[in-house]
Amino acid sequence: MAEMGLRERKRQRMYQDVSDIAVRLFMERGFDAVSVAEIAAAAAISKPTLFRYFPAKEDLVLHRFADHEDEAARVVADEAKPLAALRRHFLDGLERCDPITGLNDHPQVLAFHSLLYGTPALVARLYGYLERSEAALAEALGGGLDARLAAGQIVAVQRILAQDNFRRIVDGESVEEVRPDAVAAAERAFELLAAGMPHFA
Repeated sequence: MAEMGLRERKRQRMYQDVSDIAVRLFMERGFDAVSVAEIAAAAAISKPTLFRYFPAKEDLVLHRFADHEDEAARVVADEAKPLAALRRHFLDGLERCDPITGLNDHPQVLAFHSLLYGTPALVARLYGYLERSEAALAEALGGGLDARLAAGQIVAVQRILAQDNFRRIVDGESVEEVRPDAVAAAERAFELLAAGMPHFA
């Protein structure tokens, strides 16, 4: 059992290391200007090995979202008031300046977001991540049409809130300038969700 744990840790470390190398190269030169062969060479692995870990070039970037894919589903698990739990979680993220909320002005975070949203292939691939996130949340909310509709709205609201925060940071405002409006916008958004979906509130 300990051996399996060690193997899994090594595998996760490999994912992280290769993704970090790829993202660094993409941010330096642009996504389209870096080949998979160059990334494999920089990571000292073969192309077939790289593709075993990352089936598509875009996955080298989106790996950073892997932990967040079922985050909303984990937050609402066993919660009697799922929307209240998601609201608390998002507000906590704003307080921590979690990059997923868009409220983070660290240069590396800004560069990563610019890479992601400035590359059409990555934006297109991101929709797959959002669909899987919605599906996991819908399942956690009990499944069925109502749960799928609710999950779609919740994921969209969180995406819009994060993008609005990110745009303001990119335009030169500081985290502290944006934070009060970000908190107010999140409160208002979850108020509207609760009003429209009282059975999940």
